[in-house]
Order: sequence, then structure tokens, then C-alpha cells
Amino acid sequence: MWRACLVTIFPDMFPGPLGMSLAGRALAGGGWSLDTVDPREHATDRHRSVDDTPAGGGPGMVMRVDVLARAIDAAAPEGDPRPRLLMTPRGKPLTQARIRELAAGPGVVIVCGRFEGVDDRLVAARGLEEVSVGDVVLSGGEIGALLLLDACVRLLPGVMGHPESGTEESFSAGLLEYPQYTRPQVFEGAGIPEVLTGGDHAKVARWRREQAEAATRERRPDLWEAYAAAQHKSRPR
Repeated sequence: MWRACLVTIFPDMFPGPLGMSLAGRALAGGGWSLDTVDPREHATDRHRSVDDTPAGGGPGMVMRVDVLARAIDAAAPEGDPRPRLLMTPRGKPLTQARIRELAAGPGVVIVCGRFEGVDDRLVAARGLEEVSVGDVVLSGGEIGALLLLDACVRLLPGVMGHPESGTEESFSAGLLEYPQYTRPQVFEGAGIPEVLTGGDHAKVARWRREQAEAATRERRPDLWEAYAAAQHKSRPR
């Protein structure tokens, strides 16, 4: 079973939306598990403090390394093979390729920072992989953790009704996904492209590839550059 554990001072935020739809059905059916560890349970003072003022001064508070380390040790004792992730805008941008790697593994342990972040010594002390979900700053790591977990869980065996749904989508081949259509045939004067209703599967596949390439070239030049380079490299010399 794929196992997720969240280290968070807001355990009631979970499972949240992960308890609904495909992820929720899989969770209820035993397809994956979700646990939480509250760092406040591992504080040593009567106020159950998890943060303190930043060294060197400045605004806000910083999450304490000793309290978080104990919480992580409770979530993932020595020998636990699951990767330990820290949600932070300073992290490496999350990609679909990394999501596939995580979904293929035993699960994840996710540390959700708050306030001004966590004491940086925690990263090395507990071997954390710093992960960012975008060039934005959130109130805490919980929202990013929900995003990461949803992306992983939908790829677990049996979660999606059609396994190919996880392969023919954005980023699966280095491209954004082609546009999709369904009934009605005409909506406010706009029709479905004829190629999709003609029954020629080869033409449909070619049209979808062209549309995916065009969308990627226009909207994500960074992805297009990498895709074009990979295509050039793979051509026979």
C-alpha cells in the first residue's frame, strides 16, 4: 500500500479534498493510507511551542529544528524507505516526472512548514527534499502537500477508471495536452473540429499531436525548447 504521512500543525486539514472523488474512494477502499503527526505533540514546554524568533532578528517566527526533528522521527522511524519532502517556495519545482517517481514508490512523508519557514538545519539533519509547487508563497505547506498527494494518488493502480488517462495528458510526453471536446456538436455557433468526428484514427492522432505541439510552443516556451531539443537528439544521424 502507498502510504502518506503529513507532519503538520493543522492535522484537521487532512484528508480534506483528498477524502472525495477518486482519491477519497481509493482511501476508503484501502488503496492508499494517510496519517498525520502534529509537531505540537513533540514540544517540551507547557505551551507546546513549535516556533521561535529568527536568529539575527527580523519579522515572524521560525519553526524549531528540535521539535520538527522529533515529529519527523515519529512519522518515519529509522529504516522507513519513504522520501521525506519539505514543501517550500525555495524548493525544486515539482514536475510530472517527479510525481510519477513518487507514485511508483512506497509513499511519502511531507513536512508542512509555517510562519517564516523551518530552521534550515532540519533539511540536512533529516535528509529532506525541498519541493516547490510554483513561484508563489502560501500560508503554509499544507495546500502544496494536498496538490502533491492528489497528483500522486491519481496515478496509483486502480484509482483512475482508465489507466491510459494517466499517459495521454499534459507533460506525459513533454507537451501540454491537446484540446478536448464532447457533446453537444455545436455550442453557440462553435462546432467540434471535423477531424474528431470523421472516424479516421490516424488523422485524429496526428491532429492531437499538432495541437499539443502548438499549445506548448505558444504557452510554455520552456517546455517547447526542451521538447524540441529532445526530438532533435533522437533523430537518426
